[in-house]
Amino acid sequence: MKSYIIKIELEHSDPLIWRQVIMPAGATFNMLHDIIQQVTNFQSGYPYEAYHLFEFDLAEDNIRVTNDEEAYLEHQYFKKNRTEFSERLKNMEPAHKRFEEAYQKRLSTTVRKPSGIKIDEYLEKHGELLYRYDFGDGWEFRIQLESIVDDYYFGFPTLLDGAETSPPEDVGGIHAFYEFLQIYRDPQHPEHQEMKKWADSQSFKEYDPDRMNGRLKSRMYKKTEWDKIHHENHRVIEDKYRKS
Repeated sequence: MKSYIIKIELEHSDPLIWRQVIMPAGATFNMLHDIIQQVTNFQSGYPYEAYHLFEFDLAEDNIRVTNDEEAYLEHQYFKKNRTEFSERLKNMEPAHKRFEEAYQKRLSTTVRKPSGIKIDEYLEKHGELLYRYDFGDGWEFRIQLESIVDDYYFGFPTLLDGAETSPPEDVGGIHAFYEFLQIYRDPQHPEHQEMKKWADSQSFKEYDPDRMNGRLKSRMYKKTEWDKIHHENHRVIEDKYRKS
């Protein structure tokens, strides 16, 4: 089936935290959000409840895809009351006008819910997507389309490659993450035990591809084409993309 090989990179990480994933076409933005969550240490994707806000910024299309319900409702109100906003801008004092213009420009950006829009058109058109998660900690991921293939037959995504351990929830941003990692990996550090206890409470794990692939199987959104896979009782014997 038609599938995408994508590379997911955490902006500002050094050394670069990245994952290469193959996934069937036809995923919603919400499914892509789940996939990113499951190849990192975050806990806002399936099977967890929504934990932080996220968005995909489709700036060239003037679209934000987000689970921010307030932003969605604000945009709907703006659409229904454009005359009111236009009059307000017309009667605005010059000193405040540029702020109102910026505010209305933001409101005019189309806001879509992530479960109601698929990634295919935008990923293929632009070749990359920008994903923001937890607006407080400020995580930004760049999703790059590496290739489109038609010989992947599984109905769920698979992690193909990657490097480096990803941050836990609520660590405080990229700089705080590296401070955390230094303490977490140093048994001699006076704060090591306390930090380890906190990390366990956040379900923090070092980079583990097998664990991630076990989780990704739960994100099935297409039918696996077993007749095209070399298997025995659904146990993969040989496949280009999956070993088991």
